[in-house]
Amino acid sequence: MASQIAPANRESFRVAIICALRCEFDAVSLLFDQFWDEDRDRYGRADGDTNAYTTGRIGEHHVVLALLPRIGTNSAAAGAASIRSSYTGLRLAILVGICGGVPRIADFDAFLGDVVVSKTVIQYDYGRQYPGHFDVKNTINDSLGVPTKEIRSMLEFFETELVRGRLQKQASQHLVHLQEAAKKHGRRANYQYPGTKEDKFVLCDSASKALCIETKCDSDSLVIRKCSYNLSKDGNFSPNIFIGRIGSGNTVMKSGEDRDRIAAEYDLIAFEMEGAGAWDEVPCIVVKGICDYADSHKNKIWQDFAAATAASVAKAILGRYAVRDGDRGPTQTNDKRHMNEHEVANNPFEGSARIDQGGAASLEENRPAVSAAKVADSQPARSQEKEEEGEQKWERIKMHRRNRETCLNCGWEGHWEHDCWKQCGKCKADPPP
Repeated sequence: MASQIAPANRESFRVAIICALRCEFDAVSLLFDQFWDEDRDRYGRADGDTNAYTTGRIGEHHVVLALLPRIGTNSAAAGAASIRSSYTGLRLAILVGICGGVPRIADFDAFLGDVVVSKTVIQYDYGRQYPGHFDVKNTINDSLGVPTKEIRSMLEFFETELVRGRLQKQASQHLVHLQEAAKKHGRRANYQYPGTKEDKFVLCDSASKALCIETKCDSDSLVIRKCSYNLSKDGNFSPNIFIGRIGSGNTVMKSGEDRDRIAAEYDLIAFEMEGAGAWDEVPCIVVKGICDYADSHKNKIWQDFAAATAASVAKAILGRYAVRDGDRGPTQTNDKRHMNEHEVANNPFEGSARIDQGGAASLEENRPAVSAAKVADSQPARSQEKEEEGEQKWERIKMHRRNRETCLNCGWEGHWEHDCWKQCGKCKADPPP
């Protein structure tokens, strides 16, 4: 895909990815196709926003990636609200990371490394404590809001056998690319598949790992789960994708007994700690890799790999998330690496560096400054043959104005088209004489 030019401002970003842990953030960062901030913070943030961001491109989407300061629903709510205050044009936020999975989802086994996608989120620790039982608030007025119509339509599409299969195939390809990129860049995390011998499930429920060892539960009730159908012929792991209700709360689920009870009561497929916080702040879906079975035998062996599978599925989802016509930005092909003089002369960001995957190159270093007035003076009188080109040019100017919120056709020195000031909102305050 041709390199794209960085957006002019924060309002041009439509997608955010939110992570709560460093391992989640690191995995997602390996799947960016371009970064816009390798040399500096290009876009800043709104007053009162304490988040730190990195920005770039994944596929056709300009994406802002945020790392929350801590785990939990409260932190996620505050972080998501801050993101929305700075990036006001967001249409989709993807909460990417790791979670505890339910071993059996409907009629299928879920294995470590598989990925869950939220159709809705239930805050299972929010409710009323009565004598002898806890009642989760799950009425229409108490529950979290439903996803936007656009997200609901997209998730329904993903649940079809055809599209789910395509997503899983694309996610597997992205996972291989992520693993290769990690080696290339010398990342310390291990994103390789840990192996079926490390996929262990506790048949009994023990209060703690120490108690389980004392009662020889490790040898009697730890079952190695074989997921051979997740492995391709070359031995690479291909994550299965499960779409459904995800439980979210401020407590870490480490009880197989409670996991099964709550999952059965609310039809949950996984447990995590940030979805309920972000859900009502931004149009959101949760994409999490299963790193444990939400029981007493939690460990960190699977965290990096589960973060990698979740990141891979998130990129596959973005590949299926439609880009609206007005959001398509200008591209920069290899055989035309710089904007023409007309565009450079009128671009208020002409001094900023263009970032592509191989590095940064400054437009200012490679092209002399050309003023708008000089270019205008150098243009010959239009012939009848040139009028058709002028109409095409005017369409390009209007598209640029919609995408970049700047007028390509008028600079600081005045208007070049007779009708420019009539149609450009930024120019109406200063019409030509």
